[in-house]
Amino acid sequence: MNIRHYMAAVITALLLPQNATAQEQFNEVSYSPKATVFRLNAPSKPTLRLYEAGQGGKACKKVRLASAGSNQWTATVKGDLKGKFYTFDIGQGETPGVFAKAVGCNGRRGAVIDLDDTDPEGWDADRRVPTKSPAELIIYELHHRDFSIDPSSGLTHKGKYLALTEPKAIAHLKALGINAVHLLPSFDYASVDESRPDLPQYNWGYDPLNYNVPEGSYSTDAARPERRITEFKQMVQALHKAGIRVILDVVYNHTFDLAGSNFERTFPKAYYRYNADGTPSDGSACGNETASERPLMRRFMLESMKYWADEYHIDGFRVDLMGVHDIETMNLIRKEMNATDPSIFIYGEGWSAGRCAYPQEKLAMKAAIPQMPGIAAFSDDMRDALRGPFSDDHKAGFLGGVAGQEESLKAGIAGMIAHPQVDYSKVNYSKQPYATEPTQMIAYVSCHDDMCLTDRLRASIPETEYDDEQLIRLALLAQTAVFTSQGVPFMLSGEEMLRDKKGVHNSFNSPDSINHLDWNNLEAYPQVFNYYSGLIRLRKLHPAFRLGSADLVRRHLEFLPVQDCLVGFRLKNHAGGDKWNNIYVILNAGNELRTVNIPQGQYTIVCTNGEVNEAGLGEMEGGEVMVDGQSALILHD
Repeated sequence: MNIRHYMAAVITALLLPQNATAQEQFNEVSYSPKATVFRLNAPSKPTLRLYEAGQGGKACKKVRLASAGSNQWTATVKGDLKGKFYTFDIGQGETPGVFAKAVGCNGRRGAVIDLDDTDPEGWDADRRVPTKSPAELIIYELHHRDFSIDPSSGLTHKGKYLALTEPKAIAHLKALGINAVHLLPSFDYASVDESRPDLPQYNWGYDPLNYNVPEGSYSTDAARPERRITEFKQMVQALHKAGIRVILDVVYNHTFDLAGSNFERTFPKAYYRYNADGTPSDGSACGNETASERPLMRRFMLESMKYWADEYHIDGFRVDLMGVHDIETMNLIRKEMNATDPSIFIYGEGWSAGRCAYPQEKLAMKAAIPQMPGIAAFSDDMRDALRGPFSDDHKAGFLGGVAGQEESLKAGIAGMIAHPQVDYSKVNYSKQPYATEPTQMIAYVSCHDDMCLTDRLRASIPETEYDDEQLIRLALLAQTAVFTSQGVPFMLSGEEMLRDKKGVHNSFNSPDSINHLDWNNLEAYPQVFNYYSGLIRLRKLHPAFRLGSADLVRRHLEFLPVQDCLVGFRLKNHAGGDKWNNIYVILNAGNELRTVNIPQGQYTIVCTNGEVNEAGLGEMEGGEVMVDGQSALILHD
């Protein structure tokens, strides 16, 4: 640590209240019918303002908080304040504080509520869906509005939390077979005007305002603070009853802005990183970056994730731009989640979006995953090997018949662990294994933050623009690699419907016409959904595809000799206790039929020519087997 970083840490430590626990610092409002206690951790005396409404009107009462220790302030207001709204003000502008648990419309005022009132019937009995290992997870990334907004969805609560409580939505997810829904940011964010639900508005939600309150535009009434909380819980409850875990996308690396943020208005200079010249660092590429290594931000992250896990029964967290945060904080979060429930899964983007004002070797980058046991990172190595580089939408990869990507794909299939048959000097980004266990790698080919798979194929492989059959063949081949990988498989919602976004790369604020799912595609392209669900069923029924241990992968996963644009492997000797002895997976991205040698014997085909059936699609003799172009072959003895 250089002297600037050292002095920043010392100064911030001195700002912390010495007689307050983390829980007390962030429990800013404690309600009871007789009185409500307000607390704030701030460098100067705050004024508390009480309001009758969440927006508009003048304060009905002002209260000066009293000192309760170093940088700690408190006030007790007698009487029943349920339904009232509040702000704090230290002279930087009004704010609901950093840890509001309920807010009014558009989130500028906190709300006094009784959280017990927000629990739906049976909430006390709601439990996380049990899992023995992250290897069992099959993750489906979903944006609330995308999933249900189109008339073709047939869902009543379009664009709302409650859409995911409806029988049709639950039936679709269960038929597909996924067991974890990754929700794009669902905390209260800044860019959508919640007071205008009639106005077409769209955002992914990576512009945080209040981190610990559900977003109001996804509720049926954003003006009622309890409503968004109850409906979020109803959604979690419905998914849990269906055996589906709920993973929350958390965006602690930056805020919507700096000067107007709740952090800055509550405790200036304590939550952000700054360059040597005093300007805000911008490792997030959003105008600011938070400082996870500094005490207040670190404690905030710990308490916030613990709160979502405890109050909302969240099963996991996807950490946006995890590479902006420091390794120590991420390990402390893992430790905190282990104390709550060790099955809570944590994964993130192992990169930043720019240079951070903190030593690179201390940041939670992908290369640092070995220093963060129990935390996973997305594999851009596997993603770009399959479809081409993120930096150029028009360059193809393995799927486009580009040779040289085979070793990167092998590394992804092995879960980015050390494997004797993977030469990391030939892997496109990671020149050494970044995972110590395969469950530390997220296997994927597309997510929200890029072209969806069909758009990318059309952009990089011109023939797919007018040849839907080829487009489908390549899409299914890509997902075969993902779902037979030893990493944790991840898919973008709608891919099972051959989703497209009209070629838009970054659709964060594009209209519904770009981002919506077209449910009519389920009837137009039934083979796509059937293939996805078949692959997922195959993975769930066969532990060989989800060994969950690097030692088991090295023992049972054996790669076949590579050909240009062809990768094959064997899962041998009843891997993971599988009922099948030897399983062969061959991925042929070339245009032509290829031959591959496997041992003599009788084999059952379970995947061929765009069809998957775990019960079998026919028999095949071993020896020299033929694999059709742009397709996968899976067979077992």
